[in-house]
Amino acid sequence: MKTKEGVQVLRLNENKLELLIKLVNLFNEVFSEYYTVASKKHLKRLLQKPEFYAIVAVKNDAIIGGFTAYEFQKYYTDKSELYIYDIAVKKAFQNQSVGKKLINYLKNNSPGVETIFVDAHSEDIQAVKFYESVFGPSEKVDHYTFDIINPKNS
Repeated sequence: MKTKEGVQVLRLNENKLELLIKLVNLFNEVFSEYYTVASKKHLKRLLQKPEFYAIVAVKNDAIIGGFTAYEFQKYYTDKSELYIYDIAVKKAFQNQSVGKKLINYLKNNSPGVETIFVDAHSEDIQAVKFYESVFGPSEKVDHYTFDIINPKNS
């Protein structure tokens, strides 16, 4: 899908492995985090899974934004839910509707999905405002994490 502003939004498959690596590097850049990138073998397997989504926004052959998401099959309906894991837009392209284009692509190209959800830290005001603009008001929930490799609460 290409827009009049020259931004193309597309879902990556196993033939677009290098773009997924660039997307992970974009996440590191935008989030000021420095995670390593998984092996190419692992990333290719991930891209082969239909329940994994890697969507990118490309302008002038460069990734300017994107997200990863996971589809969860429900057991009480034939529909599924989709969880956005990471989403980011390069700083130079923020507030230019790139994030909205990404979310709209997802809304329009996810057959069988009835619900899309995402987490945001309350103190991340920019993220909260963005999600409210594309999804509406938030729902307050408590989120718990247990680190299997380095457990803190054992």
